Amino acid sequence: MVQVVLVHGIRTSATMWRAQVAHLRERDIPVVAVDLPGHGSRMTEEYSLERALATIDEAVMDAAARGPVLLAGHSMGGLVSIEYVGREDPPPVAGFIAASCTAIPRGIGLRTYRLLARGFDALPDRGMWLTKNMLYLTLPQETRADFGAGGYAFDTQDEALRSLSVLDLLAALRRIQVPLWFINGQYDQLRLNERLFQRVAPHAELIVVPRTSHLVTAMRPTVFNALLDVAIATVEASATTPLAESRPSRET
Repeated sequence: MVQVVLVHGIRTSATMWRAQVAHLRERDIPVVAVDLPGHGSRMTEEYSLERALATIDEAVMDAAARGPVLLAGHSMGGLVSIEYVGREDPPPVAGFIAASCTAIPRGIGLRTYRLLARGFDALPDRGMWLTKNMLYLTLPQETRADFGAGGYAFDTQDEALRSLSVLDLLAALRRIQVPLWFINGQYDQLRLNERLFQRVAPHAELIVVPRTSHLVTAMRPTVFNALLDVAIATVEASATTPLAESRPSRET
């Protein structure tokens, strides 16, 4: 049976995946949503890229002992997961969803994002008034509380953003041979390098969800859940082919 591992985006936590976890559990599909260092239940821990990769690896290796793994990452979690899946020594991932993360986090774009984040963090309420109002206006009631339910990783945010600049995403994408889906909201600001990602990973499927922002998992949860189902079915089907059987495996 396919095992699903979910990796959250920056500032949020595993709770952002509540709609997906509930959907998968209704289908009796094993799923784990991790908290990265400095986020959610691990808020007091120091964040580093190495620790984030180790967290993903631990969850994937544990799940792979029970079946083929579908890994899904959102935003920062998607970027770090691209680096992970695209290692020269491929991990045991049978399928990968990279959601809201088709942008290279370098240069002026990353510097601008960090400056904006610092500006919001300097506000008296650390920008929570604006965040809550944005969620109220854009998310359906059933998922509105999920992004903040595990707390917001304000103190981790800048270091997490800084660490993304060392990722060589294009090299990682070229090495990814498993079924791959890029899922973006129509109005997602991280669609910046969408076409470049497609050229580098031509076997990937790009899915753009209409009338949806960066928070595609929570803004259109039914649509995203349906796409998860498609990915799971694809992994299930490919797990019986000679190609899947010949993929490299990792030893612990």
